[in-house]
Amino acid sequence: MKIKACLSALLFIAFLPKSFAQALITTTLPDSISHWEQTNSVGLDINEIAFVNWSVGGNNSVTLLGKGNFTRKYTKKNVNWLNELIVRYGHNSQQGQVPRKTDDQFQFNSTFGYKHDTISNFYYSAKFNFNTQFANGYNYPNKEHVISAPFAPAYIFLGIGSEYVRKDWGFNAYFSPLTDKTTLVLNQYLADNGAFGVEKAVRDADGNIIIHGKKSRTELGILFTNQLKRQIFKNIMLDNRLTLYTDYLNSFGNVDVNWQFNIDMTVNQYVKANIGANVIYDDDIKATEERDGQVVTVGPKMQLKQMLGVGLSYTF
Repeated sequence: MKIKACLSALLFIAFLPKSFAQALITTTLPDSISHWEQTNSVGLDINEIAFVNWSVGGNNSVTLLGKGNFTRKYTKKNVNWLNELIVRYGHNSQQGQVPRKTDDQFQFNSTFGYKHDTISNFYYSAKFNFNTQFANGYNYPNKEHVISAPFAPAYIFLGIGSEYVRKDWGFNAYFSPLTDKTTLVLNQYLADNGAFGVEKAVRDADGNIIIHGKKSRTELGILFTNQLKRQIFKNIMLDNRLTLYTDYLNSFGNVDVNWQFNIDMTVNQYVKANIGANVIYDDDIKATEERDGQVVTVGPKMQLKQMLGVGLSYTF
């Protein structure tokens, strides 16, 4: 009787109009278990200062910083696949000055891991990372020539290795003995000047370009990444990331460093304060200095960006 009842129900559904049949199946069959976890976070930091008859002087200014963090994580048995998109863009408008960019980041990370059993914390992993920016960068107040641009630079890391993951600690560490690093400089002006380590243009005695600079550079080396993201106090979240890379073929032992440190402090559901820093050292990025009225290129230097803000945030 049960079998006949099931067959009768299926035949009944089959002869219903398609829209009714789909609706009936959706409401009667149990939901399938999803192995995907997703988190979306968007925010806007605002900093404004204004003066009226202020005796010690000052310039009115407004700074806006928009940011977003989007993650998609797939977990099933021995497979772990994490995808993360980070975007930031900041803009400052100050009285008496041209508008200036204050922050600019587009970063996508994807790590696929497989472990031989469900107990182990070690994964055989493959990692992909892409990092660039949205808009041109300038050495303010000079806006005649760009010093960076979208896809100039863009960094691509692709490699295989092993990852140690502790979900209870919010900790992971990835090591790859074989990682390809590609640097793109798709702005020809920057490529001709050898920016970000690409081969610069060949010029004649009068400075005319004979052969344009290359727009890409490929390296093969060792990559180590580490992240600690966990709640350290009530309403205080720590996100600490470290990336180390050295190339086998060019100056092996010179380590590129990218350290990002951020603390989010939750005031309420929608208001957050944050403080952070980003330290970068890359032997291929040469600094510039002004000497006797001339801008000259010097050796690589440590780069530092410090951030402090209060603003609106929404997670869904």
